[in-house]
Amino acid sequence: MTAIAALAARAGGTGTARMSVWAAVRAVVQLAAVAGVIVFVVRHWWATAAFVVLMLAAATVTSARRMTRHRRGLLAGLALLAGTAPVLAVVLATGAVPLTGVAVVPVAGIVIGGAMTATSLAGRRALAQLTDRHGEYEAALALGLLPRDAAVLVIRSAAHDALVPALDQTRTVGLVTLPGAFVGVLLGSGDPVRAAVAQILVLVGLLAAETVAALVTVELVARQRIVRDPPHDRAPA
Repeated sequence: MTAIAALAARAGGTGTARMSVWAAVRAVVQLAAVAGVIVFVVRHWWATAAFVVLMLAAATVTSARRMTRHRRGLLAGLALLAGTAPVLAVVLATGAVPLTGVAVVPVAGIVIGGAMTATSLAGRRALAQLTDRHGEYEAALALGLLPRDAAVLVIRSAAHDALVPALDQTRTVGLVTLPGAFVGVLLGSGDPVRAAVAQILVLVGLLAAETVAALVTVELVARQRIVRDPPHDRAPA
């Protein structure tokens, strides 16, 4: 499957052939490492909390690099935290997810991963729109709009675009795809109804986390807290 991805990327000229191989290798190494420590992590609350913080930090760095080389990109962590914290608080406070390490770690990982994707997509789209539609931004300023309001006028669609994958996945679940949580419960000899409940919990949690994360990211860009690459770091046109 890695070969298929790499060969297709090379044939299509996407420039991601090596990235595909490297991503697959990293996935194997990282999951092997996680498998080696997960038993210890889920048995100790301090280790569980530390592991969740580590996932959040890794997601922050990943989103920051996807958006900009400027150090302010690390503010992506605010968007990730804003999207992830409420969802985890709700599912843990209501008992929807047991307050045990073996339950918290995978759920936190799923939610953080979804928020990371939405943050990266929203940030990249918003920053690109500010560049491509800079004339409109300047025109809005000339009409008397504040910089933040002028930016929102230009980049407001970035959050919507970032949420398209999550919306499509939620709307088509069971018709087009049977996502991981559903399949995982079934493979573990679970009841189909329980599998469906678990999947709905994950999907709605992801949608909530990604919506908040995307909106916070766009707001950070609009307020110039997250900015484009410094001029000397940008690729030539």
